[in-house]
Amino acid sequence: MKLKVFLGMLIAVMVLAACGAEGVEEDAGDDEETDAVAAASFADDPEGLHAAAGEDGTWIIIPENDMTLDEDLVVTGTFYDGDDEDEGVYRKFAAYTQDDDRNIVDQWTITVPTLVVESENLNFQGGTVDGDVYVDADDFLLHETATVTGDVVFANEDFEASADLDGTVEGDVSVE
Repeated sequence: MKLKVFLGMLIAVMVLAACGAEGVEEDAGDDEETDAVAAASFADDPEGLHAAAGEDGTWIIIPENDMTLDEDLVVTGTFYDGDDEDEGVYRKFAAYTQDDDRNIVDQWTITVPTLVVESENLNFQGGTVDGDVYVDADDFLLHETATVTGDVVFANEDFEASADLDGTVEGDVSVE
């Protein structure tokens, strides 16, 4: 099973590398059916991660390894669950790999001074933020499979009230 996952990831990386983008690979795709992987922003270095998290990224941000960033990482922009705006605003930061049954296989650590959340309904799942998180948007979700080693600070009480911190926060949780 691990060999299948590894080979699948290797093939995906080789295909994406052939696209020629530096740091971030996206499939703009004209296909009517687009799966989550094809519509993802993969990042294999800090520059790529910054680009993936920006408003020109896609709805799902997928780092491909542990990363250390010297500057804050700002997750910004409005994205939707699917192509239809009626499906609702949603963004995911998937700091992990999974097998065919969607079980988490590997988790990544993103070391950053501060992860700044400006995208509404951001779901940080499956990895570790080694640093602080500053939430300046509604409906932040720290998934049960995720960890923040630092503090989580909300810009206001409404953002805190709308958040779900199901994961582990090793620091303090507060409102600015």
